[in-house]
Amino acid sequence: MSYPNIVAIDGPAASGKTTIANQLAKKWGHFFFDTGVMYRAVTWLALHNHISTKDEEAVSRLAHEVKIDVLPPSQEDGREYDVLANGIDVTWLIREQRVDKKVSRVSAYPEVRKALTVQQRRIGLRGNVIMVGRDIGTVVLPEADLKIYLDASVEERARRRYKQRIDRGEEANFEKIHKILKKRDRIDSTREVAPLCAADDAVIINTDNLEVSEVLSEIERIARANPED
Repeated sequence: MSYPNIVAIDGPAASGKTTIANQLAKKWGHFFFDTGVMYRAVTWLALHNHISTKDEEAVSRLAHEVKIDVLPPSQEDGREYDVLANGIDVTWLIREQRVDKKVSRVSAYPEVRKALTVQQRRIGLRGNVIMVGRDIGTVVLPEADLKIYLDASVEERARRRYKQRIDRGEEANFEKIHKILKKRDRIDSTREVAPLCAADDAVIINTDNLEVSEVLSEIERIARANPED
């Protein structure tokens, strides 16, 4: 079958977006692009350079200046891609808990979103892409051929994030992760610029009680029911 050319997959943190999009991209032969890594990279770079994430002007300037590259994985350490910020490999650094705590604030700044949306849109319009984020279907690529919104309860998402860190051999605290996700949901869904929400024409899938294979099957069913012209 002919798969959708541009696919937008949105949803809150740990709803399964990255896993689903990555596997779908491999099966369909699409480019997998998790746009959230750009906001994480800016956040990590600000913290690394001792720039307060509360300093909107400084962080916004950093977002306009930083060069972020997302490339195929160069190491077999579980990574799905390489993330480079000004040439520095920050692939795992951007997953630190200190970044988790600050990334929603950074991603809410209008100039940060403006700077990174331009890069995201340029990549997306090349086509043959599955893009993951929180505003792909609503802001970055409203013309996407297929829009999916993956949702899940905060409890289930916290459990997934906790397991992910434990599996990587990292220390993790479920209650702390749960608290961070709840705060992040509130910030993401109430920000003035590009708040987290499903596009009017997106298909919403709740993944609470679904295995990855079941979610993939559902998206393929939707794609078959809405073939590309």
